[in-house]
Amino acid sequence: MKPVTDQYARPLRDIRISVIDQCNFRCAYCMPKEIFGPDYPFLPKEEYLSFEEIGALARAAAEIGVEKVRLTGGEPLLRKDLPQLVQILAGIEKIKDIALTTNAVYLPKYAAELKAAGLQRVNISMDAIDDAVFKKMNGRNVGVKPVLKGIAAAREAGLKVKINMVVQKAVNDDQIIPMAEHFKKEGISLRFIEFMDVGSSNGWKMSSVVTKKEMIEMLSKRFSIEVAEGAYYGEVASRYRYTDGSGEIGIISSVSDSFCSTCTRARISADGKLYTCLFATKGHNLKPILKNGKSAEEIREALAGIWGARVDRYSDERTEETARNRSKIEMSYIGG
Repeated sequence: MKPVTDQYARPLRDIRISVIDQCNFRCAYCMPKEIFGPDYPFLPKEEYLSFEEIGALARAAAEIGVEKVRLTGGEPLLRKDLPQLVQILAGIEKIKDIALTTNAVYLPKYAAELKAAGLQRVNISMDAIDDAVFKKMNGRNVGVKPVLKGIAAAREAGLKVKINMVVQKAVNDDQIIPMAEHFKKEGISLRFIEFMDVGSSNGWKMSSVVTKKEMIEMLSKRFSIEVAEGAYYGEVASRYRYTDGSGEIGIISSVSDSFCSTCTRARISADGKLYTCLFATKGHNLKPILKNGKSAEEIREALAGIWGARVDRYSDERTEETARNRSKIEMSYIGG
């Protein structure tokens, strides 16, 4: 089956698969503890897609153009036996890149096993290098040391590491330069992410956004940086390199500088719903296709039909009013 494109000729190249909707952190921009408390009704384990079902979906997606798979959550390392899933995905010939988004706390335990199973990269969420700021942001009073240990474990295991920092005005924008200094010295790529109106519970407002332009101005006062070329079609980060050759940074600017026109990503929730946009209001339930013994061809056709009808361009159309009034799926449910 040939690669599929949507109504704006955007190919499907990447799928992000949430393996669990639970997390050990309570970051306010994703899972605020006031809402995701002890009694929050997370999915029962029996609702999760099995690893075999995820493998079937990934194989079908690969046949219509998907080359990259990223495992997300919640915190994906809370899913039992995750290296087994990585091994299944690594056996799919057309999948060229397998990555994991994590807060890194459990990487000292699992990094080597994940690498051996076929994982290539980890994107680690870390929003501050200052202990007090980080503890406040993650909602669990966890300091930076466990995350730094996780980063070290990933590197020791041979995994490529990238750091993701969500920036919020008057919350952690004072950490932009310290984070850049730290990871420049470590030779690790850092991505700054504009605070986005994902879901309906994170209290987003435009005044809390530090824009790409503002970040570049801040960084340029401290470092000598220059624009770097994008690595591939659909790359979401605007890349910049340090002119002294010590590495690079990137900025993901969904709010101030939309990249909808080249978006190639679909997301699958832990219970098997496919979302064609991070800001979607509803998904397409794939579980009946998987549970009813449908053939690989039928799964491929279902995926192709959903993507082929896609018209999403939310970030192009966002206004303060739509951000406030549109009910969106929570990021913890479908991954970032």
